[in-house]
Amino acid sequence: MVRPREGHDLHIVSSKLEIEPAAEVRWLRDIYGNSIAIVNFLEPASKLRFYSEVEVDLYDDYGLSCSIDPIGQSYPFQYSADEQVELFPFRLPSYPADGAVIHEWLSSLYQPGQLLNTADLLITLNTRIYESFQYMHRDEPGVQLPCETIRLGTGSCRDYAVLMMEAARHWGLAARFVTGYIQMGAEQHGSTHAWTEIYLPGAGWRGFDPTNNKLAGAEHVSVGVAREQDKASPLAGFWSGPSNAFNHMEVNVQVFDVNELATAAVSTEPAPSAELPLSTESDSTVTAQIAETAPLKSPSEPVSPPVAPLEAGADQ
Repeated sequence: MVRPREGHDLHIVSSKLEIEPAAEVRWLRDIYGNSIAIVNFLEPASKLRFYSEVEVDLYDDYGLSCSIDPIGQSYPFQYSADEQVELFPFRLPSYPADGAVIHEWLSSLYQPGQLLNTADLLITLNTRIYESFQYMHRDEPGVQLPCETIRLGTGSCRDYAVLMMEAARHWGLAARFVTGYIQMGAEQHGSTHAWTEIYLPGAGWRGFDPTNNKLAGAEHVSVGVAREQDKASPLAGFWSGPSNAFNHMEVNVQVFDVNELATAAVSTEPAPSAELPLSTESDSTVTAQIAETAPLKSPSEPVSPPVAPLEAGADQ
């Protein structure tokens, strides 16, 4: 799952996907509308490598507060009857056993009987997660339970996104997990990242990034969405070989503004414009490059049944 989700706010200009060893690739849309590449390898190898390069045009979207329908501008509210049918799965908690802990943790933000501005409430929740927990990079697959994140006071971007998703569902709102890329500040590379989207009447699915205390914007490039985070892994699958064959995995991501790159190139060494793909139609043109490699030790034993899946998590 490396191809960004196209829509009115994101257009793909060009893309390429290189895979080692040789493989057959077919694309499909999953039940969430994500583009999934199914890869069948044609030969054995000692290294697995994926290289994806995508150039996208990003377009500004409307602000959160001004786009919510009047029916949803104050919380609590009810989704319309037709929306409730479609949104039902996204309102169900993924971790129902954590409900009491989440309820207590949220009690300072909302109490039954209150009538609060919906946008302000969700922005406050976003900020509360950002300020209450210590960010910690984690290489382990999967996510922490929301109650663990609350107890430990630390977590990765995946853990933050899951906690916000479950908190919104505790309030009866439809929420889903998002995996993708984020463009960092000057002198920084981009990163794989995870955040939360919440469905609001009139505004649709709106992104909240509690890791950075931001609303999802032009620097966020969504690649996949799902009701649960394990269905939105950028790289997942199985391999067959000796049980000790796996060595390590390396992930390198670069997300940058092509227009800024062009400005830097022109100021240092003028070059023909054809060498720098630019767009005058969009507000921002971003190129995302992701390379994932999983070198394996040299096979020295007969092939064994598939072992634990290879996964690349969405983490900064």
